[in-house]
Amino acid sequence: MDRLTAMRVFVEIVERGSMSAAAEALDMSRAMTSRYLEGLEAWLGVRLLHRTTRRLALTDAGEQALKSCREMVSLAGDIVSQASQAGEVQGRLRLTSAPSFAQAQLTAAVVEFQALHPKVEIDLVMVDRTVDLVQDRIDLAIRLSQRIDDELVARRLAVCRSVLCASPAYLARVGTPLSPEDLAAHKSILHSHGFATSYNLRKGEQLTVVQARGSLTANETSIVLAAALAGAGIAMLPTYYVGEALARGTLQVVLPDYALDTMNIHAVYLSRRHQPLPLRLLIEFLAERFGGDVAPWDRVALDS
Repeated sequence: MDRLTAMRVFVEIVERGSMSAAAEALDMSRAMTSRYLEGLEAWLGVRLLHRTTRRLALTDAGEQALKSCREMVSLAGDIVSQASQAGEVQGRLRLTSAPSFAQAQLTAAVVEFQALHPKVEIDLVMVDRTVDLVQDRIDLAIRLSQRIDDELVARRLAVCRSVLCASPAYLARVGTPLSPEDLAAHKSILHSHGFATSYNLRKGEQLTVVQARGSLTANETSIVLAAALAGAGIAMLPTYYVGEALARGTLQVVLPDYALDTMNIHAVYLSRRHQPLPLRLLIEFLAERFGGDVAPWDRVALDS
């Protein structure tokens, strides 16, 4: 029996909650996962899991063995990564972020990283929701948030700023707001997934909270942008996504003297220990590419 594989099977069964899910993740048959588990139990001389037709549960011995098995599996991966440093970096990473950030910034960064490390394969999983890194087998998540789960490791990459903007045609038709109070006479295009329906507008020490009057909502940032370009109203959009439209003049910033709330852009992963070399290099690459006091997409705006 390959004991390292047996430990990997045991860890996958526990993390995924079933033999079938572990078998699928490991690309082996359910019967094979069962044989590996039974072989590991025979080698250790203890029962690791209580198994019924409905659920699996760790035994006391299984609880104690799980930590050591996880460490062994991670250590094996680390040895492979370290060995690869003598030659080309290689491996496969599963990466996720919001679709808008992937479209505007992340994909180009990934392509540039792969040009440096052509043997690193990257699977981009773009969803506009918070995914479970264990359940979805994600190596690295790029998250725009002020709060990260305490069980995860987060490294701040950049600050995400947003602006209120609208098309020149809309502003010509309805008028340009000159103060936060003027927004009450305008239609807003709102993001329906996890975003507040009010704007916190700051000018110096003064904070003005304005309730947005939504005429159109969408659950995807690209649709909010498309609606703003089409003249549907005023939208709050991240600068990483609307930089080109602002530079071309197809969108104009509304109330440019007022600042909106910011969010942090984090690289989020499961553990600092025994990181695969490709993952460690990718995190460092993204931190260098997106880092600094001002994000690169905002530096372009300041220089123009």
